[in-house]
Amino acid sequence: MRQPRLASVIERRLLVNYRIDPAAAARLLPRPLRPHLVHGHAVGGICLLRLGHLRPAWAPSVFGLRSENAAHRIAVEWDGPGGIQTGVYIPRRDSASRLNAWAGGRVFPGSHGRADFDVHETPGRIHVALATHDGDTRAAVTAEPADELYGSRLFADLAEASRFFRSGATGFSPGTGGRLEGIELRTGTWHMEPCLIRAARSSYFDDPDRFPPGTATLDSALIMRDLPVHWQPLAATRTGHRTPAAG
Repeated sequence: MRQPRLASVIERRLLVNYRIDPAAAARLLPRPLRPHLVHGHAVGGICLLRLGHLRPAWAPSVFGLRSENAAHRIAVEWDGPGGIQTGVYIPRRDSASRLNAWAGGRVFPGSHGRADFDVHETPGRIHVALATHDGDTRAAVTAEPADELYGSRLFADLAEASRFFRSGATGFSPGTGGRLEGIELRTGTWHMEPCLIRAARSSYFDDPDRFPPGTATLDSALIMRDLPVHWQPLAATRTGHRTPAAG
């Protein structure tokens, strides 16, 4: 099935970021992907995404769907025809929407699991928690708007963080038959705001088997709102097995 170009509005995109030891991140990546380093750190995170008006790009927005979604991500780079390219590897996607879970890997790239979401938002605070139906992954984040990006060791300021994430608009997910399924976020506007994390936990990044103690550290959070976007499916590529890194 040819996957259509999709349109939607990102009603809320909360990015919760972790500093990761490069060797720990590399162990989780299929070839040809490798960690995209920032000041010597790999970058991982959780994208807590509420989409509105999700539909084929040709369809009127009135027919679009609304859903809560989550993606666990690691920033990556790879060698392309024109040089080094950057994006994210998404080992896990989950959605509250049954339709998204069915359509993932069929109508649009990347298989989706099902999850229950608990969301509370006010002008001064946002809380998002999720628990996947397979019992594998749980996460909860409470954050507040901030006037500056405080305490980050990944990014010197909001401008640096915004440039980094805008350059990572291509996402790859594991597909069937040893393939990587890709999708690219396209938008004519881009605006991020800093957040102050009040509480955060993640069974993915807190897992000591995946990330031994000290190899994944909570760093920062950013939020985007009311962003009209298109999602462009990319041709699937075959991946290779990565030999685990030492340490």
